[in-house]
Amino acid sequence: MGATMSPQIEVGKRIAGESGPSSDTGTRKATRGRWLVLAAALILTAGLLASGIWSRVKAGRKLGVETSQVAVTEVSVVSPKQTTPAQEIILPGNVQPFISSPIYARTTGYLKSWSADIGAHVKQGQLLAIIDAPEVDQQLAQSLSNLNTAKANLALAEITKNRYQGLIKTNAVAQQDVDNAVGSYNANQAIVEADEANVKQLQALQSFEKIYAPFDGVVTARNTDIGDLIDSGSSGGVKTDLFHIAQPGTLRVYVNVPEEYSQGVKVGMTASLALAEFPGRTFQGKLVRTADAINVTTRTLLIEIDVDNPTGTLLTGSYTEIHLQVPTQASTYLLPVNTLLFRSEGLHVGIVRDGKVALVAVTPGHDFGDQIEIVSGLKADDQVIVNPPDSIISGETVQIVQVTLPGDIK
Repeated sequence: MGATMSPQIEVGKRIAGESGPSSDTGTRKATRGRWLVLAAALILTAGLLASGIWSRVKAGRKLGVETSQVAVTEVSVVSPKQTTPAQEIILPGNVQPFISSPIYARTTGYLKSWSADIGAHVKQGQLLAIIDAPEVDQQLAQSLSNLNTAKANLALAEITKNRYQGLIKTNAVAQQDVDNAVGSYNANQAIVEADEANVKQLQALQSFEKIYAPFDGVVTARNTDIGDLIDSGSSGGVKTDLFHIAQPGTLRVYVNVPEEYSQGVKVGMTASLALAEFPGRTFQGKLVRTADAINVTTRTLLIEIDVDNPTGTLLTGSYTEIHLQVPTQASTYLLPVNTLLFRSEGLHVGIVRDGKVALVAVTPGHDFGDQIEIVSGLKADDQVIVNPPDSIISGETVQIVQVTLPGDIK
């Protein structure tokens, strides 16, 4: 009984043996499914991570580009304006008559009459005034009387001399008497000559009682009137200028040219005159002479410009602006003053070359206010930075946002 199995046990073993392999297969399938799900999850997670990382990298790159773009300085540039070999300079001047003279009296007396007032156009030799000088008239009358007396004495002395010279031939008179007669004649002749000279002097003084115009011109001032005491100044008093006469047919304009332009100013140059009372109109003049010397006080060269004024359009004493075209030694450039950089090592400007800044030393010339002349250091095709920041340095990368052409420089 112990060696035989019960039928139930045998059936159970069979059932167990038949069901064992099928159970292992199911387990393996379940395990594989779980791994597939896990792998899919891992792949999905890795994809999400990669996508996020790529987005961040892309955003970082974009931010870097934008940051670098923001970091590049934006600048405006201007091209230098080349100047012409002849430069116009404008200088102040005063219009003066070609000849201007005060008319003084040469004799003392009272003004009897005058015949020319201010603005009168007079001719050379025209009577302007008459001075009443009775003292001179009386002195002349006395001198004429003295001259007549001296001539009478001379005539008597001549007769006596001739008589004695005739008597000496017959020894009727002594030689001493002849010599005395000749000496008396010579002395009286000298007295006559002296009296004649005195008469001529007084006649000249009497002629000065009439005042005549010394040249053709215009009376610009009359400083006396009838009855005024006229002092010639011969007695130490103050001389009286009766009239002022100017000759305005040709005008002179004296101009002080700065020393830096003195080598370009030559005799024969033409000049233009602009006056406030003639807006939009100019008058032509000619440079006729220079002082050929620099004034050590003002450091200027005095020049004279003559202007024809046949109709009297221009008035003497007027203020005028003289425009001169002065040739320069070399062509230069003009830049706005807001392009300059003042550094310890000198004056510089910033030039853009291949997108980078180059600081270039320049030599300034004349300062025209909003513009300045650059003598050296620039080229015609340079792009000069306008309003450069003080922190700008050579080699700095910049971006041009506005370009101003040379003709646009104001």
